[in-house]
Amino acid sequence: MELQQRLCPSRFRFGVFQVFKERSTEMGDVKVRGKKEDEDEKAEVDIWNYVFGYVKIAVVKCAIELGIADAIDKHGSPMTLSQLTTTLKCQPSRLYRIMRFLVHYQIFKEEPITKDSIGFALTPLSRRLSRHGERSMAAMILLQSSPVTLATWHSLSARVLDSGNSPFETAHGKDVWSYAEENPRHSKLIDEAMACDARVAVRAIIEGCPQVFDGIKSLVDVGGGNGTALSMLVKAFPWIHGIDFDLPRVVAVAPKVDGIKYVGGDMFECVPKADAAFFMWVLHDWGDEECIQILKKCREAIPQDKGKVIIVESVLEEDENDKLEFVGLMLDMVMMTHTNKGKERTLKEWKYVLGEAGFTRIDVKPIHAVQSVIEAYI
Repeated sequence: MELQQRLCPSRFRFGVFQVFKERSTEMGDVKVRGKKEDEDEKAEVDIWNYVFGYVKIAVVKCAIELGIADAIDKHGSPMTLSQLTTTLKCQPSRLYRIMRFLVHYQIFKEEPITKDSIGFALTPLSRRLSRHGERSMAAMILLQSSPVTLATWHSLSARVLDSGNSPFETAHGKDVWSYAEENPRHSKLIDEAMACDARVAVRAIIEGCPQVFDGIKSLVDVGGGNGTALSMLVKAFPWIHGIDFDLPRVVAVAPKVDGIKYVGGDMFECVPKADAAFFMWVLHDWGDEECIQILKKCREAIPQDKGKVIIVESVLEEDENDKLEFVGLMLDMVMMTHTNKGKERTLKEWKYVLGEAGFTRIDVKPIHAVQSVIEAYI
């Protein structure tokens, strides 16, 4: 070997390089195979989350309907299975299986009560399953898991193939608004779901960007539902006179609050005059043409010199570090399923509809919620 190296050093170096190259290639192949095996192993696990993905939401819905979180909250401390069984009037072994599932997913947790007994306690997540908590999302879960809502998802593929009506119309024979008008129970469920989200989002607006409401003496909440969002804003900013504007059947049953005027009407025809128009999860229900039409009516209703529109909606692809970005993508699927032309929008898409409606300046403020706050000026 030493003689070969002296006689032909370049050949020796080339041979060493070849060996190094071959070994590097082998190591690279091993890494590629290892990565593929890891991906396959992950897929073997993940696929079961899709096979039985509905189970999690079904069990959470069951927990809300049974009132598990409310019972523990009212008790004021962890409850044993026996105590829960008695309070909820449930069959013990079946309730245990439900709680075992919920504890596994860290929705509830187990805590020792005595040396020999274990109780079930609330977590920050299960507190949101209480029907009466400030951060409750129970009504939203009950809406999205209701038979009326779930039936629509079976026609999603037909919707993508552009074969006919929206999945909601395919399932129920009419659009979501007509169905709600004829089915007060479902209409109430929608209003309660929107109200529970409003309690979370409006709190985030008040804490994160209160300056949005500086100088506003009157505010019309377009599609304001039962007035939950507006009542919170009027309470936080008492100089504001609020107008809850929605369909006559909606405002007729809205709880009446001091400082708020309740007006029934159609936002496609006319919007009550105010210093600013406020939307929360309304415009995503509609296509671009409808949004432009609604926004033009708002432009007519606000002062030309200082008026503005405040839109509280998701803005897709705006922040790569947004932990709630996936919610916007899910909502976009909900819009495709439940509406004819509704969708979640990117900032570019928001600029388009607002620009076409005559708004020339836009400011977007992120808040600690699924939505962002979009201010649009004439």
